[in-house]
Amino acid sequence: MANNRHRIAFCLSLLGLAGIGLTTPTSAMAAANESGEQGAKIYCYMRNNGNNHDVSWSASYAVIKRQTGGVFKSSPEHASVMITEAVVEQPENYPNCGQYLGDLFKDHKKSAEKSGKETETNPNSYTSDNTNNNVSDTDSEQRYNY
Repeated sequence: MANNRHRIAFCLSLLGLAGIGLTTPTSAMAAANESGEQGAKIYCYMRNNGNNHDVSWSASYAVIKRQTGGVFKSSPEHASVMITEAVVEQPENYPNCGQYLGDLFKDHKKSAEKSGKETETNPNSYTSDNTNNNVSDTDSEQRYNY
């Protein structure tokens, strides 16, 4: 009997260390939804008051990153989707914001095209095993630049 208690305590400890709690997945989804709504409020408010995309995006993305729980933070693409979902689901809460949603995705497309061109034309690309992989030094920096 005491042996079973030790096993149960051990298993619960491992689950806690692994980050698997007894919370439901819906609470995690609700938290993500709330951070998306908060990001949408900030982004739309700033854009409606004359701020440009870059300033509005920086402020809203900072809030989304800070409020998203867990080890991994939201990528810029995921944060853009979170903002878009919040605006589309409740457009009455974000008046005149639909006109700005396209700007959220133009920025990521340009950065993806830019990183692809840098990879193709970078004379400082390195190779492994004497094969040309065209991997630039900036690829690893851009991967975590959010």
